[in-house]
Amino acid sequence: MSRLWDKGAPLDARVLAYTAGEDHRLDERLVPYDVRASIAHAGMLAAQGLLDAGDLEVIRGGLDALAAEHARGEWTIEMADEDVHTALERRLTERIGAAGGRIHLGRSRNDQVLAALRLYLKDTIRELAAAAREVAAALGAVAAAHPELAIPGYTHLQRAMPSSVPLWAGGFAAALEDDALGIEGCRRRIDKSPLGSAAGYGTPGLSIDREATRGALGFAEIEDPVTAVQLARGKAEAQLLFELALLMNDLGRLGSELVLFATAEFGFVELPEEMTTGSSVMPQKRNPDLFELVRGRGATALAALVEALVVPAKLPSGYHRDLQVLKAPLFRSIDLALATCDLLAATLPRVRFVPDRVALTPELHAAEEAHRLVVEEGIPFREAYRRIAAKYARQDPE
Repeated sequence: MSRLWDKGAPLDARVLAYTAGEDHRLDERLVPYDVRASIAHAGMLAAQGLLDAGDLEVIRGGLDALAAEHARGEWTIEMADEDVHTALERRLTERIGAAGGRIHLGRSRNDQVLAALRLYLKDTIRELAAAAREVAAALGAVAAAHPELAIPGYTHLQRAMPSSVPLWAGGFAAALEDDALGIEGCRRRIDKSPLGSAAGYGTPGLSIDREATRGALGFAEIEDPVTAVQLARGKAEAQLLFELALLMNDLGRLGSELVLFATAEFGFVELPEEMTTGSSVMPQKRNPDLFELVRGRGATALAALVEALVVPAKLPSGYHRDLQVLKAPLFRSIDLALATCDLLAATLPRVRFVPDRVALTPELHAAEEAHRLVVEEGIPFREAYRRIAAKYARQDPE
């Protein structure tokens, strides 16, 4: 099988396996985006007089057909293809003949993969932000199911002041809305067209129109100069991975609290049975595994961020094959965040607080009593603090 860079000499199968790695599997999600970018590129070539109208028509038809067939599961990227680009161009050329070999004029796999990846990420950040907001909405359902239920608020894991289910749920919902906004803020770095930068230094001797492909694909701007494109590798990925690490941290803290609240010692909540698992040895147990794993998988999101930061950190300018390995942690964290949000959005509305287990004890109102003394008697807060502390015979927790 011939790849886009083949010059005739056979490639050792071990080298192919190591260098292609898991790209042939990872690139499956990029097929529709590489098709879109390829059609836009072909249209630009035709407009510039570098591709005739007949070739453009068969290229468009061939790529559209390949995209539809891939969506139906009729073909997948093979290890021998190495990546989505060879897979598409090889199949296109087999289908339409020599015209398929004309599409790569004026581009490299370097700007090609970035164009597909950024188009994918533009769609994905919308999906991720919406997923975070779905969990926030599910927390709203929890609050709506217990609109008047007071619960203890904790500091240092000690009962501290009165709270409520709406206040508890609202705090997490606000954190998730903030995460959604952070994810959407990643668009600035993603929304730049890399096409025309080719292998990092443009297309000398070839008149191409970078603005045409930018407009056709809906990018906000062109990444310029061409040498900036490869220097940008890893930055958009790391920014999104940072926001996903924050999202997973917030979901992990929510999961951690539900695990705690579901213990017999607390007993504040009942978890839906269909979302818990059993013990292999203790017949009476139901385990909050889902929430424990949500808590634990923040480590996965953090590890993905570290990978994305370390890979390009000391690379000289220009393209290096190291940059290929950015895909795996990026896709891993995206998939994890989407799966986690989907599960929690489905599970949270079925969580029930148990009113009999969350009654407030009098000392939780101590701060309120101190404030009332200040307002009613005009005494300094420190004096009011000491009087209320003496009343409850408690030491200053600080």
